[in-house]
Amino acid sequence: MNDAGSAEAAAVASVGAPQPLEWKFAQVFGERAAGEEVQEVDIISAIEFDRTGNHLATGDRGGRVVLFERTDTRVNDGNRRDLERMDFSINGHPEFRYKTEFQSHEPEFDYLRSLEIEEKINKIRWCQSANGALFLLSTNDKTIKFWKVQEKKVKKVCDMNVDPENAAGNGPILGSSLPTSSNSKPYTANGGSFDRPFGSPSNDFSFSPGGVAKLHLPVLTSHETSVVARCRRIYAHAHDYHINSISNNSDGETFISADDLRINLWNLEISNQSFNIVDVKPANMEDLTEVITSAEFHPTHCNMLAYSSSKGAIRLIDMRQSALCDTHSKLFEEQEVPGSRSFFTEIIASISDIKFAKDGRHILSRDYMNLKLWDINMDSGPVASFQVHEYLRPKLCDLYENDSIFDKFECCLSGDGLRAATGSYSNLYRVFGCSKGSVEATTLEATKNPMRRQVQTPSRSSRALGTLSRGFRRGADNNGVDTNGNAFDFTTKLLHLAWHPTENSLACAASNSLYMYRA
Repeated sequence: MNDAGSAEAAAVASVGAPQPLEWKFAQVFGERAAGEEVQEVDIISAIEFDRTGNHLATGDRGGRVVLFERTDTRVNDGNRRDLERMDFSINGHPEFRYKTEFQSHEPEFDYLRSLEIEEKINKIRWCQSANGALFLLSTNDKTIKFWKVQEKKVKKVCDMNVDPENAAGNGPILGSSLPTSSNSKPYTANGGSFDRPFGSPSNDFSFSPGGVAKLHLPVLTSHETSVVARCRRIYAHAHDYHINSISNNSDGETFISADDLRINLWNLEISNQSFNIVDVKPANMEDLTEVITSAEFHPTHCNMLAYSSSKGAIRLIDMRQSALCDTHSKLFEEQEVPGSRSFFTEIIASISDIKFAKDGRHILSRDYMNLKLWDINMDSGPVASFQVHEYLRPKLCDLYENDSIFDKFECCLSGDGLRAATGSYSNLYRVFGCSKGSVEATTLEATKNPMRRQVQTPSRSSRALGTLSRGFRRGADNNGVDTNGNAFDFTTKLLHLAWHPTENSLACAASNSLYMYRA
């Protein structure tokens, strides 16, 4: 945690929970007009800030990666006015601009399995930058790619002996007004005959009057810069099932990739081999009871990682204990409330995303109904639990029939660890206060007016979650509206969002649009 975060945490500890944030619209990219149809390939499927917060990457279902660059902190020269402008911008809010985009993945076909492989980007993870270049990992269902993005100066040839405008096409440069010899040999502008082989006797070389007085070599000059993305390595043929997670290690040299049954460890420099560190595949697939849904490295300890399962469990493993980490060092799982089990219990308990807090002490998890915060030193239960859309419990049958119950919502934590955010339906996103005594629970809409559907509801303790949910079910109104009084809209869902690593700024992906908010 940085000094600013530590200072804020200390201040919070002394005066109590922080006040709820007032979120304001900052920017939007790719906003669609009213009635405009969105192409399937343009829908955003991944979003990620880099470690500094100065770059943002999005991936879409068409296999493209789009990069955005922060502009309010850039200083072109060192004069006082620019420095003052930079200070003002920092105190305001981050501003981003489009930087570049590139095609990361293409649709493929696996002929051995008769399987189509979509180009959709599942995850993007930033790697350590070096020498002014940006590095990132992107993955679809089967293949991970390592990209290098850097600005290159476009060089052009100038200061030539002859003005290029007088040149004839792409062929030899001829002097248009120069006389020729009696044998009609073409001459260059300085009088040299083209059909004379290089190194032949000089008596074959003649000069024409009016030729170039001085011969000199052309010069390469840099005129402009362009952003170039180049695929450095491809990590393929290591997963039989769809890749759901990739995560960089704090050592800067390795990363993991996870599918439903296995987690592989890679070295960034080696693309033709990986090491399988977790394998939950049973000898008989009929005995399979759970699958891996998400995996992430600890932010500071290179030997630790956590992964979640479809049964609502989070396992913390230590790679120092064993080469094959099938046995966990800690298990985080909330006990089921007696008498509350139903057909949908296991489905809604499946964890769709986990995130480590910046300090590595807490893990944030998101299942279908709730957002939970876990302390890695306490495995008896979550330290806080927040109901995201409890109002949907009476609609679980409808959600199951239209497959919405299988939607995978992501979650994120603020850099200081005081707040968490996640998405919901109708393009809503929710921000909760994680500090002790906080009652912050704000619902906003991913539009230019995020406060339009704002509602403040106190977060409930995880210990009373089962009782409260049963009581809510008995008194629930089944008229098809949520707690804000708005009609359900399962077609618009905010699955992907990211919190700026050092500031209270959120990036949310609503269909093909990228919305930026500040507080």
